[in-house]
Amino acid sequence: MRRKIPSHSALMAFEAAARYGSFARAADELTLTEGAISRQIGRLEAFLGVTLFERIGNRVRLRPNGERYAAQVRETLDRLEHDSRYLMGQPEDGASLDIATLPTFATRWLIPRLKRFQERRPNITLHLTERMEPFILAGSGFDAAIHFEHPAWTGMRTHRLLHEVLVPVCHPALIAGRNPATALDALPRLHRRQNPDAWQLYAQETGITLTNPAIGARYDLHAMLIEAALAGLGVALVPRLYIETLLAEGRLVSPWPDGRSISKTFCLILPEPIRLSDGPIQAFAHWLLEEAQSANSTP
Repeated sequence: MRRKIPSHSALMAFEAAARYGSFARAADELTLTEGAISRQIGRLEAFLGVTLFERIGNRVRLRPNGERYAAQVRETLDRLEHDSRYLMGQPEDGASLDIATLPTFATRWLIPRLKRFQERRPNITLHLTERMEPFILAGSGFDAAIHFEHPAWTGMRTHRLLHEVLVPVCHPALIAGRNPATALDALPRLHRRQNPDAWQLYAQETGITLTNPAIGARYDLHAMLIEAALAGLGVALVPRLYIETLLAEGRLVSPWPDGRSISKTFCLILPEPIRLSDGPIQAFAHWLLEEAQSANSTP
């Protein structure tokens, strides 16, 4: 059955005219005449059997049904452009995967390791997108997610990767000449906004006295805390897996014990079992699990 869809030219003309509220400006954008824009919109209105614009002299104004239709057409065109660009950027003999991930995990742990995956599977392109909150994976457009273990993933296939254990770190100059056992209470402490009780829990677990654990600047992301620590602004309580390289390089120091409890657990989330997934997903999942196992076995 033939689809009842307006022409692409008419939709482009309508979307531009609706966005600008002007046939003339739409014509400039699409390199057409104002008369051509008017004719395209006239054909669209005739096709739909609906008047989309009110004509008031030389001015036009969207009617309520035109406003709704404009939003829907814009969303459809944006999605079509996105999908077209996505396909244009995909190797002809390769595959690509869209992975949703936490931003600091991506920048501090995943991306530094991706060269190894690229060398193993050069025909697979990975696209990473930031997602801070759990979401419904089915129908999201993502092939997989790397996120915290969470009840929201019920029904999905979750594979544990790494545990988040917090450790205090600071710039070496901040602790120079001080006794670490007493310095932590005197130094500025930096907090992650989403985990305001982290310092209090750390003090309870380690027996280190902190007069007022809640005092100190707050940041949204662990990435911000790490940068603040590097800038010498205070002591940050951050996941050890994010700062191993910085500790090894001596850019940060941690003369205090690690926290004892597991704050959170990172997982790979898939819509179906690995063995039933497409080849590219299987390859990425197996590689990621190997990397996590290697990181967990490193002392």
